[in-house]
Amino acid sequence: MANSKRDLFLKRRLRVRNKLQKMANGRPRLSVHRSNKNISVQLIDDVNGVTLASASTLEKDLGVIGKNNVEAAAKVGAAIAERAKKAGVEECFFDRGGFLFHGKVKALADAAREGGLKF
Repeated sequence: MANSKRDLFLKRRLRVRNKLQKMANGRPRLSVHRSNKNISVQLIDDVNGVTLASASTLEKDLGVIGKNNVEAAAKVGAAIAERAKKAGVEECFFDRGGFLFHGKVKALADAAREGGLKF
C-alpha cells in the first residue's frame, strides 16, 4: 500500500537528520521549519542541546508578518546569518528536515549563504 504524504515526509526528515548527525563533528545545525503560513529557522547546538539563534516570519522587526513567500524566506535567511555571526558561528549544517530544497527553503539557504554562513 502506498505511503501517505506525512509518512514520506517523516522518512525524508529522519534520513536527512541521520546523515547530518554522522557528519556533524560538533558543528551546529541550521534547522528549517516551513508551515502553510510561516517559515522559521533555528541554529541548534546538538552537543549542549541549546538554541544559539533563531529567526521567523512571526517577528515584527523583520517586517514580514503574514507573508509566506520567497522574499520573506530570504529576509529570514539574512536575519539568521546576522544572528549566527553575533553568536560566533560561521559554519553549520543545513537541516532542511523533510522539506524539499526548492522555493522558500532554497531562498532561505541562499540568503544565509550570502550573509556569510557556510554550509
